[in-house]
Amino acid sequence: MQRYGIIGGTFDPIHLGHLVIAQTALYEFRLDKIYFIPSGQPPHKTGVTAAEHRYRMTLLATIDNPQFLVSRVELDRSGPSYTYDTVQSFLEEFRQGELYFITGADVLPELHKWYRYQELLRSCQFVVVTRPGFCLHNTYNLTSEEVQCLKYLEVPLLEVSSTDIRRRVQMGRPIRYLVPSAVEDYICKHGLYLGTHSS
Repeated sequence: MQRYGIIGGTFDPIHLGHLVIAQTALYEFRLDKIYFIPSGQPPHKTGVTAAEHRYRMTLLATIDNPQFLVSRVELDRSGPSYTYDTVQSFLEEFRQGELYFITGADVLPELHKWYRYQELLRSCQFVVVTRPGFCLHNTYNLTSEEVQCLKYLEVPLLEVSSTDIRRRVQMGRPIRYLVPSAVEDYICKHGLYLGTHSS
């Protein structure tokens, strides 16, 4: 049975931290492939860079790893991008496989508000990425049974975020070694993040 990982996000822009998470998950859970899924219309975010720019940057960042793939499933779906719907589409496509949904520990306080989150936890392996020394101090409105559905992946995350990268570009500061060089070139070529947001 093959094992597939999916990592969703706005990827605005994708950075080295995302790639470190994916590579660590690939190894630790013995995954065959990891799909990066740029979100279409994130239900909880506004002012996001145009989807095609984010999709192309994700392609550029992952193209040199044959185990990394990029999916348009959320970009081509109309309406808000719900994780539940995305997971269901992958389960339907890979009926004989095992699916791992990989996300950061920062989602835990809001997880109980996600669309059909209880069904989501039951339908796939739900992997929470943590930093070294992470401790689950409370259950974040999750039941003990729901907490037991979570798997944890400790990753020595880089101190880098998409928000900081956008801010650096706006201020004219360097982003080299925070994003893949191809992504840096793309941002420069298209003048992304020079205003409040890019279209």
